[in-house]
Amino acid sequence: MAAESTPLALPVLPLDDEVVLPGMVVPLDLSDSEVRAAVEAAQAAARDEPGKPKVLLVPRVDGTYAGIGVLGTVEQVGRLADGDPGALIRGRGRVRIGAGTTGPGAALWVEGTRIDESVPDPLPGHAAELVKEYKALATAWLRKRGAWQVVDRVQAIDDVSALADNSGYSPFLTTEQKVALLETTDPVARLKLATQQLRDHLAEQDVAETIAKDVQEGVDKQQREFLLRRQLEAVRKELRELNGEQDGNESDDYRARVEAADLPGKVREAALKEVDKLERSSDQSPEGSWIRTWLDTVLEMPWNERTEDSYDIQGAQSVLDAEHAGLQDVKERITEYLAVRKRRSDRGLGVVGGRRGGAVLALVGPPGVGKTSLGESVAHAMGRKFVRVALGGVRDEAEIRGHRRTYVGALPGRIVRAIKEAGSMNPVVLLDEIDKVGSDFRGDPAAALLEVLDPAQNHTFRDHYLEVELDLSDVVFLATANVLEAIPEALLDRMELVRLDGYTEDEKIVIARDHLLPRQLERAGLQPDEVTIEEGALRKLAGEYTREAGVRTLERSVARLLRKVAAQHELGERELPFTVAEDDLRGLIGRPHHVPESAQEPAERRTAVPGVATGLAVTGAGGDVLYVEASLADPETGAAGLTLTGQLGDVMKESAQIALSFLRSHGAELELPVGDLKDRGVHIHFPAGAVPKDGPSAGITMTTALASLLSGRLVRTDVAMTGEVSLTGRVLPIGGVKQKLLAAHRAGVTTVIIPRRNEPDLDDVPAEVLEKLDVHAVTDVRQVLELALSPATNGAASEAPVAA
Repeated sequence: MAAESTPLALPVLPLDDEVVLPGMVVPLDLSDSEVRAAVEAAQAAARDEPGKPKVLLVPRVDGTYAGIGVLGTVEQVGRLADGDPGALIRGRGRVRIGAGTTGPGAALWVEGTRIDESVPDPLPGHAAELVKEYKALATAWLRKRGAWQVVDRVQAIDDVSALADNSGYSPFLTTEQKVALLETTDPVARLKLATQQLRDHLAEQDVAETIAKDVQEGVDKQQREFLLRRQLEAVRKELRELNGEQDGNESDDYRARVEAADLPGKVREAALKEVDKLERSSDQSPEGSWIRTWLDTVLEMPWNERTEDSYDIQGAQSVLDAEHAGLQDVKERITEYLAVRKRRSDRGLGVVGGRRGGAVLALVGPPGVGKTSLGESVAHAMGRKFVRVALGGVRDEAEIRGHRRTYVGALPGRIVRAIKEAGSMNPVVLLDEIDKVGSDFRGDPAAALLEVLDPAQNHTFRDHYLEVELDLSDVVFLATANVLEAIPEALLDRMELVRLDGYTEDEKIVIARDHLLPRQLERAGLQPDEVTIEEGALRKLAGEYTREAGVRTLERSVARLLRKVAAQHELGERELPFTVAEDDLRGLIGRPHHVPESAQEPAERRTAVPGVATGLAVTGAGGDVLYVEASLADPETGAAGLTLTGQLGDVMKESAQIALSFLRSHGAELELPVGDLKDRGVHIHFPAGAVPKDGPSAGITMTTALASLLSGRLVRTDVAMTGEVSLTGRVLPIGGVKQKLLAAHRAGVTTVIIPRRNEPDLDDVPAEVLEKLDVHAVTDVRQVLELALSPATNGAASEAPVAA
């Protein structure tokens, strides 16, 4: 136990929130009045006593003095490191504070009793274990801090009291803990307390290090993301302020935009993954701009936007009739589609098997018949948005499916862009000129369209750029084409074919009167009551100034006519209002360009000489008449054999060989001088030699031309024919009957010969055309010759003129 000695009179040096233990050497600032007063009082008292000036160091916590202080000696008075006056004081031992007393100077003097802190020698067993444990703990703590020099000093302390008081240097001890050490007068108990404090601190430090390690290596993901995100926002805010930029608004917060957007589940999941990547990427990374562009595209897509279909079937029919004359097939198909949609909607069958009730139609026909404008009318009738996608000349598969996002400047395909432009998931999309799609080393766009136009799989269409499923099953696709054969077979199989074979003359007049004339009057700056075009003038424009399946050239003729009238009015040559009659056309826009064969003088007609027959053909511009000319070479030239000219394909060349072989083998029964065919060369020519021609449908035409040449009998001017011929003289079926009959009607032909097996195709021909045509369905070439050749006159076959 500690013993107490003789009382001492000492000046008090208060320490606010600080504790000095015996054995510690501390510098004190003399600029503090209380410190300076205590030191000066101690120095004054030391003049009368031997030794160094003594002070009593007493901790003062919250204005309350401790009951025990430390006797300190003033070792030195001078300047501190910062230049302020200071004193170096060493703690010598504990003093129990008694009553106040008097002394020199302005300091507070008290009486104190020195406490004896000696311990028995040798140390008790438990005290020795405490010394050993304290040194081990202190050494471990000092090594962690790298204080190797202090380790040796601690190991050299053997006194229990000094060893316990040495913990006063520990920075981790609080003022209360140090006061507890100061007031514990028993050295062994004090060492035990110091050991416990050091042990607790090392345990806390180990736990803190473990927690720090866990946080660094495996802290909870959400907390770490939150911390990093807040740090990233702070860094970006500082960067914006540094660059003088304004703080980003809510629209720049992609996470908030994605969470607020009405996106399908899979799309939302993919978008949030991209937002996570964006937040982890730096502003300088090019990937950040790619991700932002992708997110903008996804957020702009109308994932759940749909327009309500107009189920007024009669109203839709009225809209189609008002905007387009004729074209009954496609009008009926759209009306059927709307009727089925209405019934499905009434019975809750809008979505069946994940698929909606879209439609894929292929509108095939010659130019100018209104295929493209029909798409807009269909959208108008259905109450849907309309988007046109031009495919003419597209050769890159990425134009349909989009580019991979790894490429610079990547964009979604035209289908996705069309949906985004429409702003709804069920627009009417017009795929214009699908037969003009090409292919090269970049892929085949027509192959990419297979998925788009397949109702069985387009509900999960996946664009290379978006890489998320897009439902196209509710879209109405209208594909337009001029040439059916140019569409790949697999693609054509996925579409419902609707043919637009051209307009009759009556339909053209209705279109010109109701649609073309009002539009061109507006473009010419004329009022409807200023210029009027009589129906006879419109009919002549359609029949003699133009010869086409559509109405584009007719519209240009009307525009030219109105421009001429407007110009004459401005020049003062004509007064308005003015009515354009049939007789005024020649003076305004010149002579007619197409005069029917029947209207020409007999000597001017193409069939005015033997060896010329009129055939019917189908081209990309619709149906057309095709003249076949045949001639026999002079026998003295010795040029026997068959010569064909006019850019003919292999099929047409074979038809010519078949026609010649038939006449050689059956000429006698037809009363034709077939001997000439052995000795003289036969030349068959198809005018417009620069235009490629192919197909089997000119077989009976070539046979008729050769029979006319050999017999010297003219082919009737009003007869045109089409059909394939066999070696036995059978007339075989062909295609494009409707287009060919419309062409014959436009050309002024009145009699048409077709194969018997094509008779069912006459149901597609407009009734007003059939009324004006005398159609003969035949099965044999002999019937063709009987109908087509005019009666024999006085000329012999050998004297028959040679066709040019």
